Amino acid sequence: MSIPPDLQEHIEETKESILVPDEEILATEFLGLSDDAIREIIETLHSEDAEKLDLILDDLTTSDKAELIEKTTYENRQALMLGFSRHFDADVISILQEEVRNKTLETMQAEQVAKIISDLESDDALDIVESLDPEFQQEIMRKLSAKIRIALQEGLSFPEDSAGRLMQREFVAIPQFWTVGKTIDYLRAAKDTLPEDFYDLIVIDPSHHVVGEIPLNKLVRAQRTVKIDDLTLDEVHLIPATMDQEEVATLFRNENLASAPVVDEDNRLIGIITYDDVIFVIDEEAEEDLLKLAGVTEDDLYSNIGKTVSSRAGWLFINLLTAILAAAVIAIFDATIEKIVALAILMPIVAGMGGNAGTQAMTVAVRAIATNEISGANAWRVIGKETAVGFLNGVLFAVLIGITAGVWFQDAGLGAVIAAAMIINLIVAGFFGASIPVVLNKINIDPAIASSVFLTTMTDVIGFFAFLGLASVFLL
Repeated sequence: MSIPPDLQEHIEETKESILVPDEEILATEFLGLSDDAIREIIETLHSEDAEKLDLILDDLTTSDKAELIEKTTYENRQALMLGFSRHFDADVISILQEEVRNKTLETMQAEQVAKIISDLESDDALDIVESLDPEFQQEIMRKLSAKIRIALQEGLSFPEDSAGRLMQREFVAIPQFWTVGKTIDYLRAAKDTLPEDFYDLIVIDPSHHVVGEIPLNKLVRAQRTVKIDDLTLDEVHLIPATMDQEEVATLFRNENLASAPVVDEDNRLIGIITYDDVIFVIDEEAEEDLLKLAGVTEDDLYSNIGKTVSSRAGWLFINLLTAILAAAVIAIFDATIEKIVALAILMPIVAGMGGNAGTQAMTVAVRAIATNEISGANAWRVIGKETAVGFLNGVLFAVLIGITAGVWFQDAGLGAVIAAAMIINLIVAGFFGASIPVVLNKINIDPAIASSVFLTTMTDVIGFFAFLGLASVFLL
């Protein structure tokens, strides 16, 4: 088939416009706001050129606006929110980092916040309300409609980080005796009241008990006369409202779910969780565990200095105690160090290598616990593997540091001692790096928080004791 030249030219131009988008558009849509863009916005704000700033803000995406609010100063944030509030709607507020969002909302009137909450889906609304000051929270509740207020109060009654807090109350439920045709007609007629996004239809009996699910793709492929009962999936993944959100995420990952119904203690349908909520949970839990390993919290970047100092001081105090314990071990061998000064030079190498090797094993174990990949069935296998890795790495680096120390200080005995200490400490690092998180998890202590403190103590104390003890025995 031949294509007219003018049509062919139009097709080529269209392809180029699609395949080679403008670089500035790409930067804005996919990489966020540049520092230059933020500076331009703030300069325009200070110049009081409202018309120009309106045009600039009109071109920003929702995520760009949220990034702007998070990266600018408190004063600029207030000026933007007060003078250009129409640009910072509910969708922008809902994706702000929690600390910034709370500070922003607490400067508004309760009526304004209530309007923002009313424009959001129930799960996003609850996420905002639950983090606010209790007094301000109650004031906002009084400004909401009865329907929204009751839904939020019910959500707040569930445990923190549970499925009841995570779920949204907008879902599509249909009776099991309907036909495909009646269901499709209902969906078309109720288009203005349906959730913005949904992937499955929940099939219920007259008592609102869940009897099945139907993926949308299965519904639209069926003939109109087919009964819903004939399409219903036999396997239904019911999520109790009290289930922990990490367990919910594990279920979604293992079963490859797009959505799942949430039920109360009587197994009646009360909400639904979708995959986008679960992605948020997975990101949140992973970030939380990572930050806990360092003894910091998610909002440290945005909280005031006093709050940040107080949140970190506790773990620093514990680290100070463990450092004193390590120093006490060194003090036991002070006479040995006085006679062989080279020991003081080489001690940090043993402790540092042990700490780093232990952290590697610990990170693997903490992640595996978070993703439910470690249980009683395979815990010892994982610990054994990490111990073996510690031994083999210990042998490798023992040879390197042994030769280096022997040549450096012209003392083959010193090289042999530090090589032996290196092997011992890396075995200890592998064993305790993997086992400490498992033991802490077994006794219901969060391994992400406490593991590093115990691990540092073990690698420092045993590393110093092994190195200085061997030196006392074989070099004096």
